[in-house]
Amino acid sequence: MPCSARYCAGAIAALALAFAAALPPAAHAQDYPTRVVRIIVPYPPGGTADVMPRILADWLSRKWGQSVIVENRTGAGGNIGAEVVAKADPDGYTLLASPPGPLVVNQNLYKHLDFDPLQFVPIAVMGRVSNALVVNPSKIKATTVKDFISYAKANPGKITDATQGNGTTSHLTSELFQMMAHVQLQNVPYRGSAPALNDLVAGNVDCMFDNLGVSMQFVKAGKLKLIAVAAPKRVSPLPDVPTIAETLPGFASVTWFALAAPPKTPAAVVDKISAAVNEALRDPNVIKRFGDLTAEPAGGTPQATAAYFHDEAERWKSVIVSAHVTLD
Repeated sequence: MPCSARYCAGAIAALALAFAAALPPAAHAQDYPTRVVRIIVPYPPGGTADVMPRILADWLSRKWGQSVIVENRTGAGGNIGAEVVAKADPDGYTLLASPPGPLVVNQNLYKHLDFDPLQFVPIAVMGRVSNALVVNPSKIKATTVKDFISYAKANPGKITDATQGNGTTSHLTSELFQMMAHVQLQNVPYRGSAPALNDLVAGNVDCMFDNLGVSMQFVKAGKLKLIAVAAPKRVSPLPDVPTIAETLPGFASVTWFALAAPPKTPAAVVDKISAAVNEALRDPNVIKRFGDLTAEPAGGTPQATAAYFHDEAERWKSVIVSAHVTLD
């Protein structure tokens, strides 16, 4: 019996949806992306955590012919933005770009999380940036790590130390330094690097353990003083700048920034995104822009990234336990 035009159109649409749902993940991945891709950054604009994914988003937009946009969802040490991604549809259209905090650290600091960091699907590490001790030169006269430690010991608890927020790499690097140097600093948490650096430049706080990404522009302008880097060895762009480890043997802290997908995102989609990210990280223009952040492009397969996450989770858990770090 012939059907009405309206009924036939509805039946065809229903069949099309059913067919699409029945397609294997590889078929969806072949067409991906067909619409806007959102990258959620759980920290404010302006810091390396925000700038790095914007560089990749620009490159991916041109490669895919689809808009790739960055959205900032800040708060709770990165947990608010991470929760948005954790509860998003696992289709590759909502991704998380983050430093270690929400991915491998916060489960060891927060008594309750509304998401499971271990369930994120790793895509790739975008890049790594050495952390460093920077100070406001009008507030701290020390020029070496040894001098800074001596000043801190003479003024226990009086040096104000800006951090990107409780539980962030900046905070844990500070706690590791205090533990190894046997000094006490006063933690002043912010919502990311940018607002912390602004207050440090203004002289509202004294020092900060920040990644070199954005802080270097203030160092070059003479507004901040770089005391030492926290990488295990001196970094090639700054061969004359000593490491903290030269004074405190074994000290090391490098911030990485990674992409991850919501739990249960199909491997075929993750692999396609990872391949594109790795291609971007080989692009000379991307390498140059990362270099402006004093960042080393990383990359790697989803499997290698998962193994790296596991190792980093254990490493920072050890720091948290040894330094008795709490959020109280």
